[in-house]
Amino acid sequence: MISALFSFLLGACGWTLVEYLLHRFVFHGPSAKGLGAREHRRHHAAVDYFAPWWQKAIAAIATTAMMLPIAALIAGLEIGAAFTLGFISMYLLYEVLHRRAHTRAPRSRYGRWRRKNHFTHHFVDPRLAQGVTTPFWDLVFGTRLSVDRVRVPRRLAMSWLVDMSGQVHAAYASDYELVGSRRGDERTRRRDSEAALANERPEV
Repeated sequence: MISALFSFLLGACGWTLVEYLLHRFVFHGPSAKGLGAREHRRHHAAVDYFAPWWQKAIAAIATTAMMLPIAALIAGLEIGAAFTLGFISMYLLYEVLHRRAHTRAPRSRYGRWRRKNHFTHHFVDPRLAQGVTTPFWDLVFGTRLSVDRVRVPRRLAMSWLVDMSGQVHAAYASDYELVGSRRGDERTRRRDSEAALANERPEV
């Protein structure tokens, strides 16, 4: 029982390393290509965009199908299954925490840190602050980035960050500030809408 629990926790920790490596080298590497990199660039361009759930489900199923036999062969079925379950469980938790960072206001000190760290990655330097669930691997590999206030482009501001007057909620003003004019944002939104409509028009 203790060995299985340890293996579960080891698998969960293993995901945090894979999360970091994927983010840094597969999604943001100098030669980043493929579906994952394209989806991630789209996410950076529109922070409320997330890859479809079925892509994530396929990734989880494929990873389980590959990892479980190998882990069972190395450590036995019980320990291998516990390791795989820990890894996949942490992956699913990461997906939930990542989405909530973009769509829900923080409700704890960890949630506040997680959002500020992640949006430092989004809006300050995408080469740094690669960890989403933990800063550990950024500290290990020297990619930690901490700023006093994150400068968020107004047109990309998360819905939970902005109040009814279009300003940063007072509760988060010490961590974030909006940049960019509202007029410029309106022009950008109008241009993007026109481009989207043009792409939807049937060819003649």
